[in-house]
Amino acid sequence: MKESPILEVTDLCIGYEGKSILDDICFCISSGSYLCIVGENGAGKSTLLKTISGLQKPIYGTVHFGVHRSEIGYLPQQAAIRYDFPASAKEIISSGALSRGKWYRPFYSKDEKERITWAGEKTGVSAFYGQCFRELSGGQQQRVLLARALVTAKNAVVLDEPTAMLDPSGRKEVIRAIRALNDVEKITIILITHYMEEIIHADRVFVMEQGKIAMSGTPREIFSRVDELKALRLDVPQVTLLAHELKKNGIPGIPPAVLTVDELAAIIAMSS
Repeated sequence: MKESPILEVTDLCIGYEGKSILDDICFCISSGSYLCIVGENGAGKSTLLKTISGLQKPIYGTVHFGVHRSEIGYLPQQAAIRYDFPASAKEIISSGALSRGKWYRPFYSKDEKERITWAGEKTGVSAFYGQCFRELSGGQQQRVLLARALVTAKNAVVLDEPTAMLDPSGRKEVIRAIRALNDVEKITIILITHYMEEIIHADRVFVMEQGKIAMSGTPREIFSRVDELKALRLDVPQVTLLAHELKKNGIPGIPPAVLTVDELAAIIAMSS
């Protein structure tokens, strides 16, 4: 599944007025990976993503991509508020082909048109191309903005809490689109989220605390450390927490971490 490294971060440090925001961050991820980053507010997650995306300069350390940075898409927090004017979904997506500071032009090259169409199809937004962007649901808007990023993002997309302002249905829409891009198109995903249930399909998870990577591992490895997560004031999915409590109370056959309701139901059925 994993190929060549697409991103290497070495000794990354950022601080303001004597306060450390990121402290000695080091990691490497492979092309086609799905990385989730979690942590409480102020842990340094958004600063890390801005640095990866080239919007923030480190004081010390390096960020090296195995591909050109222009092929890395970035979807910041609350990106939808930038488009609070009458524009169609397709116009918003098409603007991804333009240089910074512009938002639309009437003509695009053949390659650009093909990429715009591809991005719309892969995020499932083609059906409402002609609708006004600001009249779409939150989940639809985020998928349009994801499509916009994909117009030039041929290798990776970096997303800063894209589901934070959405209802459960909208969150599922967006995460489903993100997972499909990773699973089917092999696009590298780097995702910040504060919904812990959204990390269970990742290849790797970073838990950040005070500008450092406090934990790193697969979702199952991370969720096997329930007490440590709670100490960091992070939520744990209800099914994981229930399985943890059952295990603590001596119920046999419960593994160190359970990620889904179906998994827990199967374990209980086998042990009954």
